[in-house]
Amino acid sequence: MTLHLGRRRSLADKTASSDYRLPPHHLVTHGVIVGMTGSGKTGLVTVTIEEALKAGIPVLVVDVKGDLPNLRLVPDFDPLSIEPWIDASPLDGVEGRSERIARLAADREEGLRAWAIDEAALDAYRASTHVRVITPGSEAGELLHVLSSLERRSSRWDNDVEGARSALSAAISLLLRLVGRDADPARSKDHVYLSVLAEARLRAGRDAELSSLLGEITEPPIETIGALPVDEFLSPKQRKDLAASLNALLASPTFATWRQGATLDVGAWMEPVEGKTPATIVSVAHLDDDERELVLGLLLEEVLTWVRGLSGSESLRALVVFDEVYGFLPPHPASPATKRPLVALMKQARAFGVGVIVATQNPMDLDYRALSNAGLWCLGRLQTDADRERVIEGLRGGSSKHDDARQLADLLKRLQPRWFVVRDVRDSEQCALLQPRWTMSLMRGPMTRVEIRRARAA
Repeated sequence: MTLHLGRRRSLADKTASSDYRLPPHHLVTHGVIVGMTGSGKTGLVTVTIEEALKAGIPVLVVDVKGDLPNLRLVPDFDPLSIEPWIDASPLDGVEGRSERIARLAADREEGLRAWAIDEAALDAYRASTHVRVITPGSEAGELLHVLSSLERRSSRWDNDVEGARSALSAAISLLLRLVGRDADPARSKDHVYLSVLAEARLRAGRDAELSSLLGEITEPPIETIGALPVDEFLSPKQRKDLAASLNALLASPTFATWRQGATLDVGAWMEPVEGKTPATIVSVAHLDDDERELVLGLLLEEVLTWVRGLSGSESLRALVVFDEVYGFLPPHPASPATKRPLVALMKQARAFGVGVIVATQNPMDLDYRALSNAGLWCLGRLQTDADRERVIEGLRGGSSKHDDARQLADLLKRLQPRWFVVRDVRDSEQCALLQPRWTMSLMRGPMTRVEIRRARAA
């Protein structure tokens, strides 16, 4: 099965067109989608996710802006099915709200039928996919227990100690960052001390809930850390200060929502749900910048741990999509918590059959050394010279066969909305024009927490 992304036109002959069908294994070498606001980037991201799900490929989606929970909305062609999701508009005073909704529904039906997508196809898609929205720290979607690798013992401690230890390390790093302490696993004494205490409980078959650890922090059940007595490694006063900081966090009512809900288990998220292909959307649009970095850093570390535990594969077994990656994969020397696992995934995940797609409308602040080996680039309209030059620089890094930079830059400046220049290193033609098909999902803009809650209940 191929992924039917839309319509293709050759750069050499723009009058001839054909279906653009991407073999799934082309995404094993990852993809980059860039385009300014209004270029249709989010639509192309959505179409790619839909096609992956149709092909039976599970998807994990990182949603920063709030658009991708729309994947839960796949209405039929009846205007009444989209009416709850259409906001009031000044146009309603001109043509009437009912008339506007009917027109929008008719446009959507016409657009989808042009791509041979009828109501039967929509029914089949809904019946074969399971879309869930996780909202860390918010009850709008499903809650996420961000410290589950610490507080909930998993079976990995029985059959994958190395992977379990990596997940535990990431959870402890997050915990220490939340209380403003050094979170480096190699240098922080707090990190080493908590890791030793927690691992001893987890390997013994017990949970390591934060409340249980507080007593052990001040009165440790062990005598040494490495070759040193505990009191020399971390003095009683230092241990008391650490316990006090963690207790204050534990007592915070706000922190309680971070310790409830779904277990952070990417492997389980990728498993079929009652025979349906899963899409798990982790939406952080409601969080502030610091919270986003911490939560997504932990999530990506868990993804990396899961990937490294897989067997090798040349076919696409799963897809990880990060929309609006701007700020999370910056060039050197910036190093947010998300950068290390993202770079590692771009370098290593292909060997395990896991593809990564990153998308942004702001390409200037991306580490193109990490992205230069991506095999698929989809370039929408870019308005500034700096953006175009940066993208062309990234393209050149992926292949010894260079495109004419001036011609490509001029084309990227003149592209119309919902058109992309596609460069696939596995395609003999290398570059082509792509017009994405209509999305089956109702693209109605970013969803608020109230709307996500409504979609979940629908």
